[in-house]
Amino acid sequence: MYENELKALKKAGRFRERKLFDDRLDDLASNDYLGLSLNKKQFKKAVKLVNEYDTVSSKASMLVNGYHPIHRIFEMTMAEYNGFEEGLVVGSGFLANMALIEALVRKGDMLFMDEEYHASGVMASQLLGDRVVTFAHNDVDDLREKLAAHPAKRQIIAVEGVYSMGGDLCKKEIFDLADQVKALLIVDEAHSAGVLGLKLLGIFEYYGIKINERHIKMGTLGKAYGSYGAYILASKTVISFLENRAKPIIYSTAPSVFDTALALVNVKHIRKNAAKYSKKILERQIAVRNQLGITCHSLIVPIEMPSNEHALYVQKGLMAQGYLVGAIRQPTVEKPIMRVILNLSVSVKKIRHALALISHNTVQ
Repeated sequence: MYENELKALKKAGRFRERKLFDDRLDDLASNDYLGLSLNKKQFKKAVKLVNEYDTVSSKASMLVNGYHPIHRIFEMTMAEYNGFEEGLVVGSGFLANMALIEALVRKGDMLFMDEEYHASGVMASQLLGDRVVTFAHNDVDDLREKLAAHPAKRQIIAVEGVYSMGGDLCKKEIFDLADQVKALLIVDEAHSAGVLGLKLLGIFEYYGIKINERHIKMGTLGKAYGSYGAYILASKTVISFLENRAKPIIYSTAPSVFDTALALVNVKHIRKNAAKYSKKILERQIAVRNQLGITCHSLIVPIEMPSNEHALYVQKGLMAQGYLVGAIRQPTVEKPIMRVILNLSVSVKKIRHALALISHNTVQ
């Protein structure tokens, strides 16, 4: 039925499929930044926590009777750690972005979205018609001009703390501009929470930004937090509005109780061991600077490839050397890249070796 379309994807080097990779490969591809997916001790803590309750699964929407005490404890913990009034646990990062953008941008409002915002946000924005404006990536001047050109009842800016493909940080000036014009600011911290800041809380902490009622933080549990799911942190008013208007929250079964428990014990573990993890993060960022001559502020290192076919060739060669690295192709990125994740479970020595293989094009 879709044979011709699949042939076209294969011809363009854009064909994708699920694969079971060898667990013996060093993981420089996933978003498991701190290596917590390998931590069985934390897993056992989560099992113990869930076993304290009679109900161990979600059962229904959180607005029926799927809301579990572990959900509430997690929300309160995240809000307290990050300085927000209220929290809301969500099934996935994709659903969180859909919920925020579909629900918050009302009639008379305008959304201003960075052109490199995640696909979930882009998809949600397509529901808004003419109520969305895209601004050039991380370009403060372009955003300022477009804010001035599109007055609205509420102006809402959507950015990422760390951009998932380029690994670059949202500029501090965008936070300042949002405050100046009193815009709501949605910050997707999927790739910055657990990586940036003294306590590894993310980009708000990294920049020393005092949280106010116009700030909205969204993050995922499937990256540094070593689980699955997502959360939204905001004012009590915004969270209440989402409970009443956000379809992915109202009409979805509540997030997994166990995944939320695992995220909870991992968040507490990261907070307790932030100094140790920060040291390891810095060691890997220094290795990138020494190896490639570039400054890396996150744990994402994109290395541009000349073609999709070459990216797949390099990926195959790296696997033969014992490394799994993501070969990211269009339409996810404009130009194909090897996306190297500086996973803390992989030694600095091995990361240097993998980077050398890619940069010197010596994979076989």
